[in-house]
Amino acid sequence: MGVMNVRRRRISGIAVTAATALGLGTLSACSSDSSAAGNTDKFDVVASFYPMEYLAEQIGGDHVNVTTLTEPGQEPHDLELSAKQTAQMGEADAVLYLKSLQPAVDEAIAQSDVKTKIDAATLTKLEDHGNVEHDHGGEEHADEHAEEEHSEGGEHALDPHVWLDPVKYAEIAQGVAESFEKADPDHADDYRKNAEALAKKLGGLDTAYKEGLAKTDSKVFFTNHAAFGYLAERYGLTQEAINGLDPESEPSPARIKELQEEAKADGVTTVFYETLVSDKTAKTLAKDAGLKTDVLDPLEGITDKSKGEDYVGVMEANLKALETALGAK
Repeated sequence: MGVMNVRRRRISGIAVTAATALGLGTLSACSSDSSAAGNTDKFDVVASFYPMEYLAEQIGGDHVNVTTLTEPGQEPHDLELSAKQTAQMGEADAVLYLKSLQPAVDEAIAQSDVKTKIDAATLTKLEDHGNVEHDHGGEEHADEHAEEEHSEGGEHALDPHVWLDPVKYAEIAQGVAESFEKADPDHADDYRKNAEALAKKLGGLDTAYKEGLAKTDSKVFFTNHAAFGYLAERYGLTQEAINGLDPESEPSPARIKELQEEAKADGVTTVFYETLVSDKTAKTLAKDAGLKTDVLDPLEGITDKSKGEDYVGVMEANLKALETALGAK
């Protein structure tokens, strides 16, 4: 399949990048008498995917060398690591990831002897948003979620998409900063200052969302991927995921009818799709239900198609899209 080829090619490309970046860290570590973190030229951090990479860069500033396991444009849930990437993880000073989002990463980290392992899922409270994806999910996703359920040992999988709530993301940032301070005490003051600056940015984002979505014609939005549960909960909205989390599948006629009725009842104007997944399903539903389409980005990666340069930029674009779709006053 074409997708697989692309995926393999991307992974080998990223493995080379990771090798180069991590290799530099290893060389400088070897030239130092002590192997303690902070004695390399930089504090080497491996991040699992974009939201973790952004935190590491913002908090670490000039003191960190950050590499990511998920290349821009790659769907993080699907990530498979090369043997090289797994081996190089052990060379890093710290690894920052979100447990349960990427099973391949969880497995590699469990086997790795990297000294500082930071699991973002432990730095805030993950919630169970019910079976929102199970109701309308494709079989492929249902299997993935079954695995997640199994690993969590609960009724449903806990929803991993916490970074889309600026308040929870700020809690994670605080925990990451504390881990960096402990692992690299020479630069603790800078990590603390950088974390405070980031907290201010995220606080501003939270305020913008609160004010922007306080008065709207509708509180319901349709999305291709049920990634926005935390955001919806934080700002008093309801997300409704469409059938077909597999980009190639289409909603059943019964599901389209149900969504058409719901769109009328709740004043829904727009079906959102995302940048890393095909918009086919969203466009099919929109056409049949007479709705518009727009992008709501789950920020799993930044590409040249992203409506912003970084986390804050894309979240601001998401807010504008929601304000328009929901009829903000």
